[in-house]
Amino acid sequence: MDRSEPRPPPQEVAEGEDFGYRLFPERSSEAKPQRSFLSTSLFTFNHKCQVMLRIALDTSPYAQLLLDAMKQSGCTVYKDRHFACEDCDGCVSGGFDAATSQIVLCQNNIHQQSHMNRVVTHELIHAFDHCRAHVDWFSNVKHLACSEIRAANLSGDCSLINEMTRLKFGLKQHHQICVRDRAIRSILAVRKVSKETAEKAVDGVFDSCFNDHEPFGRVPHNKSDAKYAYRNFQNRDRYYANL
Repeated sequence: MDRSEPRPPPQEVAEGEDFGYRLFPERSSEAKPQRSFLSTSLFTFNHKCQVMLRIALDTSPYAQLLLDAMKQSGCTVYKDRHFACEDCDGCVSGGFDAATSQIVLCQNNIHQQSHMNRVVTHELIHAFDHCRAHVDWFSNVKHLACSEIRAANLSGDCSLINEMTRLKFGLKQHHQICVRDRAIRSILAVRKVSKETAEKAVDGVFDSCFNDHEPFGRVPHNKSDAKYAYRNFQNRDRYYANL
């Protein structure tokens, strides 16, 4: 994630398993009351979230590349339809709800634009995987593990700057270690499985999923890398269009 969470049809939910929906209380199966004007007005978390989301979609090369790639794959993303700013549990920043094809942004936990950019990118990677592949989010923990590995690897979650703010840096192969650890933590947050099961799932698919850089074509370690990847993606499209 930050933290990816799809929702299965009610009849498919195993007894005692909520697929992480406890972290997203506004994702309740009960009809949600319509937001009042005051709840979405200026100076609220919701308004700030909506503004930061628009800035992320308009200016982040990570998000722009993913949006173009999804459109090219037949999964056009619309801001009002596919994003929702909601209050969440204190430990999460966002999630992907596969049942509604919607990205949840935790308005009470995202307070900086850089954080919003990273969460939007992370969740768009899950959405891209959902678009391009037959991901079994609910029954196959290896599928979830693969998407979590890709999201941690490609979103900037494990960038040097972010790891330094966590006081974690300088280790050999640190990027790989960070990606593995964050993928395991995400699985444990949204599935009632043992740490051993989560580690086995991540390790079983790590090499192939860590080396799957689509649609970036490379690991964008920073904004400059992402801009370069986006230019290459656009040029690749123009090349194929002229064949």
